[in-house]
Amino acid sequence: MKKFVCTTLIIFNALWIQAQDTAELYTEKTSSIDSLITNLYSVISGEKGQERNWDLMKHLFYANSKLIPTGRNQEGDFLARYMTVDDYINSSGKWLTDNGFFEKEIHRKVDLFGNIAQVFSTYEAFNSENDEKPFMRGINSIQLLFDENRWWIINIFWMQETPNNPIPDMYLPKD
Repeated sequence: MKKFVCTTLIIFNALWIQAQDTAELYTEKTSSIDSLITNLYSVISGEKGQERNWDLMKHLFYANSKLIPTGRNQEGDFLARYMTVDDYINSSGKWLTDNGFFEKEIHRKVDLFGNIAQVFSTYEAFNSENDEKPFMRGINSIQLLFDENRWWIINIFWMQETPNNPIPDMYLPKD
């Protein structure tokens, strides 16, 4: 029994140290709204065949956070789909790697109150960083929480631009 308890304590201690090392490694990536949003876009972006840093992705999100894409289904109904970070990784991770995907922020509007923030982040999506024309644009509505130590993503709720629903000028870069 002593051997089991000692082994369990050693394993627990190793996992705790690893978690602390990961948190320290990613501290600067969550210290400001700007760094958090920049790292959100960088973690899902990459060339075809390039693996994503899913550990960093998970570190950006608060427990029980949701990713909520919206749009029309094949029947034409407008829906929202609720996913955990793991759901997103499992449903989109392979596609991102197999096809190449770069999401680039082109405009941001931030509203802040106390320890919460609402970010409207306009994006363009490309299959390669070298592409000149995006294949898609949209807006990410990102809710954030500052817990006195760092920023966390609580939810990302997004919608793609369509011919019938273009991005309003107020959410586009000013030339």
